[in-house]
Amino acid sequence: MVEVRAGHGYGELVEAVRARRCILFAGAGLSMAVGLPSWSQLIEHMRRELDLADGVTDADYQTLAEYYRLEKGSIGALRSWMDRTWSVSEAKVARSRIHQLIVKLDFPILYTTNYDNNLEVAYAHAGRDFTKIVNARDLTRAEDGCTQIVKFHGDFEEDNSLILAETDYFDRLNFDSPLDVKFRADALGRTILFIGYSMSDLNIRLLLHKLWRTWVDSGRMKDRPPSFVFAARPDPVRDAVLGQWGITVLSNGERDPQKSLIKFLDQLAADVDPVD
Repeated sequence: MVEVRAGHGYGELVEAVRARRCILFAGAGLSMAVGLPSWSQLIEHMRRELDLADGVTDADYQTLAEYYRLEKGSIGALRSWMDRTWSVSEAKVARSRIHQLIVKLDFPILYTTNYDNNLEVAYAHAGRDFTKIVNARDLTRAEDGCTQIVKFHGDFEEDNSLILAETDYFDRLNFDSPLDVKFRADALGRTILFIGYSMSDLNIRLLLHKLWRTWVDSGRMKDRPPSFVFAARPDPVRDAVLGQWGITVLSNGERDPQKSLIKFLDQLAADVDPVD
């Protein structure tokens, strides 16, 4: 059973998905579900590459990536390592219940902050057409009725698209890139469902706040489509903060994050198409 923690009800999400008026926004939880490394493993790799002994710094991956760029001259080698390491077989993605359910739910637009190509592989394996959008040029290739997979923080195939180092994130906080403009346009008229996030990502939280502010400033807040975040476990502090921005937090009580997400998507798919 899905528990609703704030704001609009779960039934509105079901109706939005059924009408293909819902955007999926997917985070690192999807990648880790098929065995890709965590951010802590990326930090350890950068420390080894930079000969940083334990205890020298407690910098996060963004700051370390900035230092890596300063020391190495570019993040090219790091990007290559991530491309090799953050890759799983097509067969493993095909077996992923989470990816199967995402394809089944037939979202018209998917945004992801993941650099890997697992969503693309899942759609290709299922024989479903899609357009990958990484930059402004790709926007011209999007066709009505064809699923869009928007790589919001970049793609391994294009080094300069990656939002990885601290400067990249600071620059992105302006939210004025072509993909940011597209997201605002897409999100204003549709429901959004966030999955695979801890919601500790400042960029995502700022994005949600800016979207809320846009509606407040418009004077049409009552017309805003509902938005949702799925989290395995409730958190009263997080839920209250997101609730003030009109974000409904959904959870189901399952302690294991991967099992929790599968259980949620299974229920959502069953409720969207109850005769399937």
